[in-house]
Parts: sequence; C-alpha cells; structure tokens
Amino acid sequence: MGRCYRHLIAWQKAIKFVTQIHEVTRRFPSEERYGLANQLRRASVSVTSDIAEGQARLSQKEGHHFLSPARGSLVEIETQLLVARDLKYLQPTKIDALFAAADELGRALSGLLASIKNRAA
Repeated sequence: MGRCYRHLIAWQKAIKFVTQIHEVTRRFPSEERYGLANQLRRASVSVTSDIAEGQARLSQKEGHHFLSPARGSLVEIETQLLVARDLKYLQPTKIDALFAAADELGRALSGLLASIKNRAA
C-alpha cells in the first residue's frame, strides 16, 4: 500500500495513546492488573498493530479491512474508560484528556480510511 506505517499520523497518534493508557492504568488497583487495566492496554496496542498491519498489506481492500478493527478497539477503549471512571479509578480530568486523545485518533483513522477509499475509486 505504499508508505511505511511509522509515517502515518494515525499510527503516531495511536502510539502516543498507548503510552497514555499505560500511564493511567499503572494507578489502577492491583486487583485490576489482569482485568480492566490489561484489557485497556491490549486494546490500545491493538489499534496501533491494526494500523501497521493494514499499511503493510498489498492492496487497499486489505488495508481497509484492518482499519475497521482498529476503530472497534478504540470504541472498546472508550467504553472501558467509562467503566474505570464509574469505578473511581480515574479522575474526570484524566478521562476528559483521554477522550480528547481518542477523538483525535478517531478522526485520524477516519481520514486514513477516506484516503484509502479515495485511492481505490
């Protein structure tokens, strides 16, 4: 599909988001180490991995196929963050910052999807 995945803005934003998720989940209670914290971390890594794998595919159709799960993982993260908020694991200001980062990443993913769709047309 072309360029290296590391040059994609969506991938760069996703990498930063992984770091943010890891930083906040370090403060979760120890009983959540293999529960909610682990789910959040795995889903955030999944976003970056799906973007990279999609970029490595040989066709636009295959590339597009991997971006859909990336968006799904992002929505999964948002849902899990709401659970963390309700369980009082995260302060509202931290949730707001993470949701802003997720929105920005979502827009970058949408732009990448549109770009692939335009090249296929």
